[in-house]
Amino acid sequence: MLQFGRTLEREEAARASKAQQGAAVGAKQSRVIIVGSGFAGLGAAYELREAGCEVTVLERASDVGGVWRDNTYPGAACDVESAIYSFSFAPNPNWSSQFAKQAEIHEYLRNVARDTGLMPHIRLNSTVERADWDNDRAVWTVRAGTDTYEGEHLILATGALADPKMPNLPGIDKFTGEAFHSARWNHDVDLTGKRVAVIGTGASAIQFVPAIQPQVGHVTVFQRTAPWVMPKHDHPITEREQDRFAKRPFTQKFARTRIYLQRELLVTAFRYPVLMKAAERASKKHLASQVSDPALRATLTPDYRLGCKRILLSNDYWASLDNPNVSVINGGVKQVTKTGVIDAAGVQHDVDVIIYGTGFDTSRLPLTDRVHGPSGTTLSEHWGDSQQAFLGTSVAGFPNLFLMHGPNIGLGHNSVIPMFEAQVNYVRKAISHADKANAATIEPTAVAQAAFVSKVDRLTDGSVWTSGGCDSWYLDSTGRNSNLWPGTTISFRNATSRFDASKHTLGTVEAAKVAAS
Repeated sequence: MLQFGRTLEREEAARASKAQQGAAVGAKQSRVIIVGSGFAGLGAAYELREAGCEVTVLERASDVGGVWRDNTYPGAACDVESAIYSFSFAPNPNWSSQFAKQAEIHEYLRNVARDTGLMPHIRLNSTVERADWDNDRAVWTVRAGTDTYEGEHLILATGALADPKMPNLPGIDKFTGEAFHSARWNHDVDLTGKRVAVIGTGASAIQFVPAIQPQVGHVTVFQRTAPWVMPKHDHPITEREQDRFAKRPFTQKFARTRIYLQRELLVTAFRYPVLMKAAERASKKHLASQVSDPALRATLTPDYRLGCKRILLSNDYWASLDNPNVSVINGGVKQVTKTGVIDAAGVQHDVDVIIYGTGFDTSRLPLTDRVHGPSGTTLSEHWGDSQQAFLGTSVAGFPNLFLMHGPNIGLGHNSVIPMFEAQVNYVRKAISHADKANAATIEPTAVAQAAFVSKVDRLTDGSVWTSGGCDSWYLDSTGRNSNLWPGTTISFRNATSRFDASKHTLGTVEAAKVAAS
């Protein structure tokens, strides 16, 4: 296990020195401040603390869990197998099914936080309002409510899919019925017998529409772009299998490795879109088996290459649409009125409830508009229309700042958890390298960051994400892929396995002052 260069005595001396140099009155001190307690935040906190680093985790909600705490809509579940959608340091032999449901994943994260001793380091109900880099003392000052925290390093582990995105529709505030986003499901609203409008057909909608369809009076699904849907090969994990995994952990590790490697092979088809044709035929066959109406099948058939948008997994979404109490309106929504929704063709649909399944704001990472670097510029302003980072984790010009699930960390083919663990490996080595050099600051060089971004662009060129004929959240407003890693997770792990000092700049407090002047 890689340990940090500083001894506990040196850390205490450093904190005392900084206090004498003008620390904020009443500020709570920590070596590393982590924002967010989902998979990324808990994974970072565990690994850094194991390496001997003092951590404080700030969480805006009253519980840990990130998206798996917030997304409680009916039918919520993971579309990655449970075996690989979990930490390597915390295998769970008791998953109840191949693809875990939301409540089970949330409970898993709660158990990880409790069983690894992280809970005393987590500050719940602590919404970060602002973070500032202090050049005079080379620390991050973070304000969360009435509390102020100071740390040498700041890790944003807020996740790329944290803030729900509401559509910019005329009249959206005029609707007099019940309305909510699927990521903030209003369980107080009884949908029984109601006329429900569902706006959006993404990863959340394909799960909650089948769940509510038998209950509602009528559901009208407003589809802007038809999604590609593949069968979800889900099945219960028997008690006998769970017992075997618990008593013989190597069997679960073998199952995890097998699934992981199978998914790694899929990235080739994303890089070379012609290989997607076989999967498209399988998806169309799946559609034909679930929808009997030829006209409805035509409406539900995508007109772009599979993989250009997120590939969805479901065994009941298309079947749920082939029911008398369901209507699918193609072309999206024109506006919202007091009593309902007007579709793109100008037809009014009166409804009692509107559910927005419109995804998340991926134009920038959460909180980047509140993180102020050495010059006072926010990270969001620094990026402009296209977010970029070295290894998707650190940013030139922003010392001692690290991003979990940063630019180009998301995946289209595998579990993102190995990416998080690779990121933490890099963060740990970066901090350790700065410690051993007695440096106050560390950041990537602009040249190294530009080279990494160029590599991402080369790998993306000609891929299904840029040539598949669709408009997806993977691409930013400039047309760049700034969200997905276009290679294997193995290649990313290799890139983070050896720390390259030549690609980083170290600095002292004095140098930080000069750079900011």
